Amino acid sequence: MQKRCIAGVTTDKTNNKKSARTAVDNSLRRIAAEAQHSRSRARKLMKGFGKRAHVDPEIATKDVKAYCSAETFNILRAQELIEGEGGIDADGVGVGPLKADPLNTGLFPQVLHVQTPPKKHGAAPGDIFIFPSGSVVTWNVPERLTYHLVHKILPSAAENGHLDRLEVEDLQYLEDPTRGNSRIVGDTIILGTGTDYESELPYDKTENDSSTQTTTETNGREVDMILTKIAFSSALARSAKLAVLEETLDQYFVSTREIPSTLSSGSQLRLTRSFVLRKTGELLNIRAQLNIYSELTDSLPDLFWDSPYELGLEGYYDIVSRGLDIGVRIKILNERMDYASEIASVLRERLSEKHSTGLEWLIIGLIALECGFGILHLWREREENVNPNSTKNLLQAWLEKELASSEK
Repeated sequence: MQKRCIAGVTTDKTNNKKSARTAVDNSLRRIAAEAQHSRSRARKLMKGFGKRAHVDPEIATKDVKAYCSAETFNILRAQELIEGEGGIDADGVGVGPLKADPLNTGLFPQVLHVQTPPKKHGAAPGDIFIFPSGSVVTWNVPERLTYHLVHKILPSAAENGHLDRLEVEDLQYLEDPTRGNSRIVGDTIILGTGTDYESELPYDKTENDSSTQTTTETNGREVDMILTKIAFSSALARSAKLAVLEETLDQYFVSTREIPSTLSSGSQLRLTRSFVLRKTGELLNIRAQLNIYSELTDSLPDLFWDSPYELGLEGYYDIVSRGLDIGVRIKILNERMDYASEIASVLRERLSEKHSTGLEWLIIGLIALECGFGILHLWREREENVNPNSTKNLLQAWLEKELASSEK
């Protein structure tokens, strides 16, 4: 009896080892098959190799657009408007209030994330990111909803809005479930929505633990994907903001275009004091928005400092920034503003010179007036001296007569 029991135990242990080994083998085969499928799918998404690699033009992509419609947004007010008014869908039907930060990213108020309702045909919902810098970035959002949001809802939260100078940056994107990381190929963002298979090796766990972990991992991947989109969106919003400043500076040069040619021809500048002060203020405002009041010149926005390092959000931000030549554009914009500062300096010098000339002529006029009064006084004295009937001469003659009579 005892021997049979021991034999039975031995047999059970052997069976358990075989089952575990079989499970591991099956898992490894599944991982290998999925990896092979991933490489095959990746080859289908991409065409060419190396620098000639590009996204297959036959694959449908989605839109990601950045709009800069204001100098800044009151992000708390924007949240109230979004949650109170909502928007409209692609069919023009109201979708009601939208929930702010639905995945609890913890980045509010540095960025306001809103997720649109799923579309009728079952497609994934769109994402909207509103930045305090006055920019809105949309991912797979209907055009009518975007227009309603930018032109109807957010102006109430805008400070120094400029819908008349609305700037738009747009790219394409697609999702690749075979990749764990994201990248940019040409003008297309490839979002890696998959996971790294090395981290999926099997281990001993119960069914409930497996279900709980699967749910947690799914939610975690959704948050990670939103953070990845925020990284790309921050760079796009930065580019749209920079485009507004570039357009504003272009308008500044248009308004002062005649000044260099007028100076070179030797003609006199006919400028008012209000014009000079206005142009000086415009230039100072542009320079302040670029270098002081925004994060345009920062190498990394503050919202990325607390992000998980393994997500590589800084890398995504840098990739888009380099792809849109943001660093070069900032350098060129500052150089152009240096030239604009020279024009403003000439205007101020001309205004100061004009003011000094006016004061000099005023002083000359006062001196001339004083000289005129002096000459008039001398002329009147001479007239009195030569006129025998003048009061002075009559008084002098009377005094002489009285003195002569008193002596007698």
